[in-house]
Amino acid sequence: MSGAGRGGRSGPGDAPDSREAADAVSPWRGATPELLIAAVLVLAVAVAGYVMAGWAGLSVVAVATAATAMAVLRVLLPQATPDQARTAREKTTARMLSGYSHRRFLVQTSIGSLGFYQGELRPVLEHLLAARLAERHGVNLYQDPEAARSRLCRSPRDADLWPWIDPTTRPKTSGRDAAEPRGIPRRTLARLIDRLEKL
Repeated sequence: MSGAGRGGRSGPGDAPDSREAADAVSPWRGATPELLIAAVLVLAVAVAGYVMAGWAGLSVVAVATAATAMAVLRVLLPQATPDQARTAREKTTARMLSGYSHRRFLVQTSIGSLGFYQGELRPVLEHLLAARLAERHGVNLYQDPEAARSRLCRSPRDADLWPWIDPTTRPKTSGRDAAEPRGIPRRTLARLIDRLEKL
């Protein structure tokens, strides 16, 4: 078939091929002068080798040219083929899922372990509180913690949220399980996140 037969129709099945063609740009585009110079140089060296040593010289030139061409091609050829580009796009989606599962693990482990909450989730929530207060209320969490507390804890019911996020204190824990104290209660965490969202 002619080029019109192949390129004239564009169906749904042709879209991935055209996307792959767009992803893979030829590395030789615009390199015609350099390729011509390299070909002329190889030809001149081959003639010189044949004149000086006959077929043996020509063989040496051919082997050296092939080895050099392979080394140059290894360096110049693109590392990402269209299939690898598609894989990279799919990995982006996988990273997003991995990020979600990581956040879920972070929250669940923070509920079960106070040390994990203090070291991993609390800094994230504290940073979010500081950013919300600064951007929306002009309050610096670290310079004016009382103003920050009044903004976060709008009602007496919210007063118990502050120790879980206050940068100067740590929440009190019951001595029931001293070896591995439990982290932030699930309902407290849900209320804290709700207040941060509405802040």
